Amino acid sequence: MIGVVREAAANQGATLSLFGGGINPGAEVPSGVDPDYILDFARTHEAAGFDMVLTGYSSSTPDGFEVAGYAAAHTQRLGYLIAHRPGFVAPTLAARKAATLDQLSNGRIALHVITGGNDLEQRQDGDWLDHDARYRRTDEYLAVMRRIWTETEPFDHDGEFYHLQDAYSQARCRQRPHLPLFFGGASDIALDVASRRADLFALWGEPRASIAQRIADVRQRTAAAGRNPDEMRFSLSARPILADTEAKAWQRAEEILARIQQATAGRVTPGVPTRPQSEGAWRLLRFAAEGSIHDERLWMPIAAASGASGSTTCLVGTPRQVADSLLAYYDLGCSAFIIRGFDPLADAADYGRELIPLLREGVAARRKARV
Repeated sequence: MIGVVREAAANQGATLSLFGGGINPGAEVPSGVDPDYILDFARTHEAAGFDMVLTGYSSSTPDGFEVAGYAAAHTQRLGYLIAHRPGFVAPTLAARKAATLDQLSNGRIALHVITGGNDLEQRQDGDWLDHDARYRRTDEYLAVMRRIWTETEPFDHDGEFYHLQDAYSQARCRQRPHLPLFFGGASDIALDVASRRADLFALWGEPRASIAQRIADVRQRTAAAGRNPDEMRFSLSARPILADTEAKAWQRAEEILARIQQATAGRVTPGVPTRPQSEGAWRLLRFAAEGSIHDERLWMPIAAASGASGSTTCLVGTPRQVADSLLAYYDLGCSAFIIRGFDPLADAADYGRELIPLLREGVAARRKARV
């Protein structure tokens, strides 16, 4: 996830962003926006071979559209996955903003739709809808956005949350039929909305058996919604912790965990998510309670220590071992991976040296074998 301000020296090597703030050993992430760091971050990821970087969203952090637009103007190939929370601007305006940026970036924009899993955090931006109402709003919001991007004549819309007359946009996405819509969520209503509206369903790092079940569930719901289930793509989010030997990787993991546990002491209630209405966070904590390690190297203690605040499950090992684990998820149906570490710039460069090339080689070999 793209950083907007350089981490304090005390935080290096164990930075863990928390929804709406920071959990960091030594000190909080300084507030503000550092344009030079944004460019360092984007260029490091571009040089490392990443396809996209994620810009985060919370009620207190800088605006992702602005960050992505600034970084895109100073990079050539890197794409930007902008986390976007429906409900705070009209869907017609959001569609025009996204389409404009997609044109200006030469088709390098995608949206990651985050409906919100914390009532208190929602209220900081003036939103008092409950969990299920938020997802109903998201459903309607995305339906309007798709129409704005694709319809060639003005249209009216009369829904539960939005009422439009002669809605139309001159701004169209450069990507056709429109830019990709990623979607996150784990509750039943979230899965139903995703099956109707998303192009790619985003999964946090869970054990492989669970991921297989979730992919099958979403595909079944997608078919029930009248869509081709083969057109739904899936991503997996995880934090690789790498070293040149497996023993060193596990040692590094334990060192990061110790610093995070020290930083979170008294701030996180054991067994309770930092986002209480997030079913995905509850799922991660349940897996953490079942065991520290799942499969060969899916490591859960940092999820437990942080209240499962976002992508907090780790894959620990050598670059080859972690690539093999990611490829096992690819074999289940995950065709995209959202990876980040605890030392943002150093880890991104490290992933580009071995992990990303190994992952691309493995995918290419699998595709060739299918021909």
